[in-house]
Amino acid sequence: MPENPDRPGGAEAAPERPSPLATGPSRPPEEPGLSPSQVAERVAAGRTNDVPVRAGRTVAQIIRGNVFTRINAMIAVLFAIIAVIGPVQDGLFAMVILINTLIGIVQELRAKRTLDRLAIVNAARPRVVRGGAVVRVAAQEIVLDEVLEVGVGDQIVVDGAVTWSGGLEVDESLLTGEADPVVKKPGDTVMSGSFVVAGTGRFRATKVGRHAYAARLAEEASRFSLVHSELRSGINRILTWITYALFPIGGLLVYSQLFMGGHVTLDEGAAGGQVSGPLADALRGMVAALVSMIPEGLILLTSIAFAVGVIRLGRYQCLVQELPAIEGLARVDVVCTDKTGTLTEVGMKMAEIRDLGGGPADGPTPTAVLAALTAHDPDPNASMAAIAQGMRAGGHRAPDWEPTAQAAFSSARKWSGMGFRTPEGDVNWVLGAADVLAPGHAASSEAARLGAQGLRVLLLGRSSLRVDDPRAPGEVEPVALVVLDQKVRADAAPTLDYFAEQGVDVKIVSGDHAASVGAVGRGLGLPGADRPVDARELPGDPAELGLRVDGHSAFGRVTPERKRDMVRGLRDRGHTVAMTGDGVNDVLALKEADIGVAMGSGSPASRSVAQLVLLDDRFAVLPRVVAEGRRVIGNIERVASLFLTKTVYTMVLATVVGLLAVSYPFFPRHATLINAVTFGIPSFFLALAPNTDIARPGFVARTLRLAVPSGMVAGLAAVTTYLLVLGGRTVPDPADRTAVVITLCTTTLWVLLLVAKPYVWWKVVLVGSMVGLLTLAMATPLGRWFFDLDVSDPAKVLTGLAVAGAAIAVITVIRVVDDRAIARAEARAAQEAERVDALV
Repeated sequence: MPENPDRPGGAEAAPERPSPLATGPSRPPEEPGLSPSQVAERVAAGRTNDVPVRAGRTVAQIIRGNVFTRINAMIAVLFAIIAVIGPVQDGLFAMVILINTLIGIVQELRAKRTLDRLAIVNAARPRVVRGGAVVRVAAQEIVLDEVLEVGVGDQIVVDGAVTWSGGLEVDESLLTGEADPVVKKPGDTVMSGSFVVAGTGRFRATKVGRHAYAARLAEEASRFSLVHSELRSGINRILTWITYALFPIGGLLVYSQLFMGGHVTLDEGAAGGQVSGPLADALRGMVAALVSMIPEGLILLTSIAFAVGVIRLGRYQCLVQELPAIEGLARVDVVCTDKTGTLTEVGMKMAEIRDLGGGPADGPTPTAVLAALTAHDPDPNASMAAIAQGMRAGGHRAPDWEPTAQAAFSSARKWSGMGFRTPEGDVNWVLGAADVLAPGHAASSEAARLGAQGLRVLLLGRSSLRVDDPRAPGEVEPVALVVLDQKVRADAAPTLDYFAEQGVDVKIVSGDHAASVGAVGRGLGLPGADRPVDARELPGDPAELGLRVDGHSAFGRVTPERKRDMVRGLRDRGHTVAMTGDGVNDVLALKEADIGVAMGSGSPASRSVAQLVLLDDRFAVLPRVVAEGRRVIGNIERVASLFLTKTVYTMVLATVVGLLAVSYPFFPRHATLINAVTFGIPSFFLALAPNTDIARPGFVARTLRLAVPSGMVAGLAAVTTYLLVLGGRTVPDPADRTAVVITLCTTTLWVLLLVAKPYVWWKVVLVGSMVGLLTLAMATPLGRWFFDLDVSDPAKVLTGLAVAGAAIAVITVIRVVDDRAIARAEARAAQEAERVDALV
């Protein structure tokens, strides 16, 4: 039954259409459920299912999480020092605390609102019996003693005791690990967090809210958390290293500069009572060095990139339930997708009924049997709904037969059935996969032939056993083939083409006949779909299973357990796997995959375990998710290279200056200027820029591979310029400091150009604007006064430029040599992969 999220909940909710159970083979007992007054009484007593729709961070938690960070603590301590010794210009770097915090809070609040809004719209609305009518309510509005009605695909949201069962089977694998469905009879217990895989039923709520078994698990699982992310863990590791380096370098700078002698004095003429003297100068130098070592914008830009990615995807009706899922899907190299509802339209139409001539000559016609089956099915699936529509369109009425037994459809057994008391006696009919019900029969071969054309074929047959017998279906006498036509989604082929271009393997994993799966794959141009595999023939050994799955692209007759094993086998072979699905049969595989992607109209169970939910059921949205993830990863990697280059050159400069016992060449205001025009402002734009680079593991190693040599060359270049312009002195003048600023800015702007590849017009404009800002600061009287710059000595300016030119040449040579080494390594890896594939 499709959900209508716009319908208001609560006891006043509009009644549903008549319950599908009302026409079942054994009707549920007449029970009025709770009355409005009983519901109100329980609500007043607090006996409601008061579990938040989404346990995201509160506003207070968001504010605390963005204010009290390691970066902010470091900056705050350094600012406190400058606040005491002055001047105010040297405290400009503290603006990063305000900017980081405000942008982080605003972006996360926007993301929170988007996520919460999407989650509320998409929230499951269980069916309850109130006042004798079946209504839908929000899960939070269920009260104790509520009577709930469930069918295939419904998730059980509270604990309860079964009051009526129509072949009810519940999958409790998410709670107990047991993969086999559990048959539930009246009096049995059902637990929240499980879901219905077959049949229908009703149960009375015995535990609601945080008392329910799965509420604790669900609340913990849905709470805002930073799950494993290579980006986040890599950045945190780098920050830890930097933190350890701050103390010895800061101590060395202060000690070396105090060792030069002097005492603290107060410059009465300084604006604002600026403290001067060796200690004050030593502290300013230390602050300038440590501020440059701290990659203050890296965490901010990472958070912004993720948050903006969530908001962008929300516009395409993609609900991101865990932020790192964007990064995870970008790293995916195998996508396993269901066929029905993902590559093909959910709805089907009946094409024909092919009478096989089975059964007694005076027996009922296949159309009469199908009309009876559809009329008494309490919870029809898509195939049965298509048959029912065909029966109505053909004017076929159901005979007056009394149902005697029922077996709900299960994706594990691939058939459903119903027994009837007819004029010729009790007869049991089954409807399902021909190769399962009648293996080796001519009907099975014909069904395979039709399935190879992309049709969905079901076998109607007479069973020798009651359908509810544990040994059912027993011997099956084929009577007719029911041919259903399935329509391939218009956007499926372009989506598969995109994945092929991006080097992502797509594997169709379906419960349908392998030939039918292969036909759909061939129609979509999927490589390898002409060799479909019956999953029942796959080996049981995990290693061999993974090898076989890795080498094919179309699989049929896949059970839920086998689907999970296939995903696990691919992961064991080193693949990053995404699984898409919409039904309860996909839940185990969704949970096993690195990234689970559920369809919005699918079962609540599938949505509950997925990291991404495609609210409008469009498989074609996945390329946007992949592209967004690659944009985030690629851009953060670029930004990290820039910030770490700054960290490395500052460490080199500070260490050498400390060992030589000369004054640190910069004031904090100089560090603010350099950081802003070379990395700070450009990185903000680069972090949000388009990027289609394929995501690869090894974020930290690749980042350091560029940052360390570039930073060391830039730091040594700054030291060289400094020593040349000092000319043997130990205390620099403004012209000396300006020469070092020129060297560092010119060198690091070149690093920015290397990182910004490939070039487009706006990147050229961006770098040109930064050069313009730097020139403006040096050319205007206000800029020179504010940043304490002096360009009046041409010799020192030319010295800074000359050293920068040499440094640029060295960095370029290092980068070219490194790129060639990487290219050779990748070529060797590709050759090895081809050799392995050939052996396989």
